Amino acid sequence: MKKPMTQEERFVQMIETPVSTLIPQLAVPTIISMLVTAIYNMADTFFVSQIGTSASGAVGVMFSAMAMIQAIGFTLGMGSGNYISRSLGDRNGGEAEKSAATAFFTALIIGALISVFGLICLRPLVFLLGATETIAPYAMDYGKYILIAAPFMMSSFVMNNILRAQGNAMYSMIGITTGGVLNMILDPILIFGFDMGIAGAAIATMMSQIISFGILFYQCNFREGSIRMRLSKFTPTGKMYGEILHAGLPSFCRQGLASVATVILNFAAGPFGDSAIAAMSIVSRFMMFINSALIGFGQGFQPVCGFNFGAKRYDRVLEAFWFCVKVAITMLTCFGIIAFVISRPIITAFRREDLEVIRIGTLALRLQILTLPLQAWVIMVNMLTQSIGYGFRASLVAMGRQGLFLIPSLLILPNICGILGVQLAQPVADVFTFALATFIVVRVLEELKTMREGQKIKKS
Repeated sequence: MKKPMTQEERFVQMIETPVSTLIPQLAVPTIISMLVTAIYNMADTFFVSQIGTSASGAVGVMFSAMAMIQAIGFTLGMGSGNYISRSLGDRNGGEAEKSAATAFFTALIIGALISVFGLICLRPLVFLLGATETIAPYAMDYGKYILIAAPFMMSSFVMNNILRAQGNAMYSMIGITTGGVLNMILDPILIFGFDMGIAGAAIATMMSQIISFGILFYQCNFREGSIRMRLSKFTPTGKMYGEILHAGLPSFCRQGLASVATVILNFAAGPFGDSAIAAMSIVSRFMMFINSALIGFGQGFQPVCGFNFGAKRYDRVLEAFWFCVKVAITMLTCFGIIAFVISRPIITAFRREDLEVIRIGTLALRLQILTLPLQAWVIMVNMLTQSIGYGFRASLVAMGRQGLFLIPSLLILPNICGILGVQLAQPVADVFTFALATFIVVRVLEELKTMREGQKIKKS
């Protein structure tokens, strides 16, 4: 087996390897990780959908709770990860260790609190998330196991990002994909083989998250060249949390508002029946699958961006950004064309017995696919601004798609257009977010060009 890189070797790799070679090297493991995660999320929806429309809707309802758990995990993980990349680029390993430990132990504590209070208040929680009377029993059966897994899920997201921030994306991939594959295997066994119904899907998810946690914990703490998460490095100070949250806030805006938007989507679709909630849940999971490839690619870009910004290699930051924009737009356009053509068979595969789910879901999916190239631009702008520590501007971009524009669209359009308004809300939000991201990034790129020229003058 190839010997792991030292931190010095990793530094040299990050600032000298051509970005067109380095980014794909780092991105392939993260793309695989994200795709596997998205596939097992779809597998949950697929297998549960075979139970019934209300059960399918329950997965959509509890997805908003999972999104909030992920939001906190991503906030701590991405925030500490970006700070780690910049610290290592600036050759400050001590700060990187403190950031990793603080994010990890904070995630464990918050995850445990969510688990306890969520289980105590489970019934009112599922109604708060948009469940109907027919969906609520399924949502409670599913939700209790998801809440038990919350500490493991949240801290796994942190470790995943910490490994990627160091350029150890392959180690991260092993933990994520193992859990994902295990989930897909356990789903049909527990749901149908052991006749556990929707609870079987949740138990499969819980078990897979615990296994992923164990693997990632080993990769972080017992692999040579990885930053270890020691309790002695746990630094719960205002300054450290400020650094983590400054870089991680865009992730919270993106993921947290996605959770809120999912709740509002459930309420907006509710008057049109369980079929509408189920259809939009299926569409959301499939779009997550497509976007996961883009996000995985962008996560290969982020450590390169953070390292080189910390090392004052602004020329490589700009080069990496434009390389990723070209690849991302091409990638999502190709995926979109294929998915648009087979939209109806995709929805039918999940719930072929319910023609209303197929009708609502097919149009909603096609409308969202039309804005995929715009999403590629938005995500790359968001990742650039986040990686270089421009937290406020990154947060604005992150808030756009799932908050500033989607939530008002869900509140307004269904009242005007009925179910078509529910289907149109996300594409409309994507168009406005594209305009916002473009407005913001123009100024950021000008600043980076000025820094690049200043660095050239300083060297000469």
